[in-house]
Amino acid sequence: MSGATRPLDPWELLLTGPRTDVFHVGLAVPLSGPLALTAPSALDLAGLATDELNAAGGVDGREVRLVTVDSGRAPDVVAAEAASLFQAGAFDVLVGFHTSDVHRALERALPPGARYVFTPPHEGGRLRPGVVRTGVSPAEQHAAALTWLVGSRRARRWVLLGTDYVWPRAVHRAAHRALSAAGAEVVGEALVPFGPTDMGPLLDLVRRTRADGVLLSMVGRDLVTFNREFTRAGLDRRVVRLSGALEENGLYAVGGDGTGELYACMPSFASSGDGPDEMQLDLQERHARRSGPSAPVVCAYARGLYDGVRVAVSGPGRTRVPRRAPFARLARADGLTLREIPGLLTT
Repeated sequence: MSGATRPLDPWELLLTGPRTDVFHVGLAVPLSGPLALTAPSALDLAGLATDELNAAGGVDGREVRLVTVDSGRAPDVVAAEAASLFQAGAFDVLVGFHTSDVHRALERALPPGARYVFTPPHEGGRLRPGVVRTGVSPAEQHAAALTWLVGSRRARRWVLLGTDYVWPRAVHRAAHRALSAAGAEVVGEALVPFGPTDMGPLLDLVRRTRADGVLLSMVGRDLVTFNREFTRAGLDRRVVRLSGALEENGLYAVGGDGTGELYACMPSFASSGDGPDEMQLDLQERHARRSGPSAPVVCAYARGLYDGVRVAVSGPGRTRVPRRAPFARLARADGLTLREIPGLLTT
């Protein structure tokens, strides 16, 4: 990770004892597992947020420092470690970017009074006190995108493919409702474990059902693997794909896409059909000044984490950092770039 502020190791911090003049932000990011390819972007943008907060005086005069927890491991392992660290005083607030099964485990394990900000698209449902979600729900994220693809791309027969945990299951429920309302139908559905070893059965399902569209709720490395195999099978030019987890790192990992049939509905993209996203470009410029020309890409997950760190340090008695209201977005892959389709999706 580049830049002035580097994250602290939580166990080293406990050996020396947390400093009372530092506001410690626990940063639960996937340093391992399927989403690990996004970790460099996430760490850099969280570091940028921290540097900017410190340049503005920190939190009530206290320096802000990040304390990392690897959220790419099994949910119970992450939750147990984070709860122990919070009780030991290793951090004052936790900001998390990870899968929703880890999110649910953290909500159950963190002690009463713990503050926790969860930043990526989420599974919906009730929140326990002290938890803030800054992302979008499955219906907010997918419904308008699916409706547009049914109408504009004539994709009326859909296969739903995802990983077998809480977020993809919630996405599939929302997709059934949205597609039915749009006059389309679900002709096939499958949920698979993390790290599927053979994508063949999923590709066969797409062929057998004569699908016009595939909704993908895999994440990270698994999403990359599926998209590579989908292209090798020659399905990429005739079947529309929509993903709620495809961001710039994942698009780079598949080598880009020029078919015009790969779409993403993540909350932020670098450019749109009407021109660049000025907020995103400004963030990219500040990131490049901090981390240099070889800095990781500012992906949608990292941008959410940047906002989440700023939200996390706000609280009772402090000035709350304004948050962008989430709304539906749709982008088409154009080589190595996700270009937003403008003026279509607002909620």
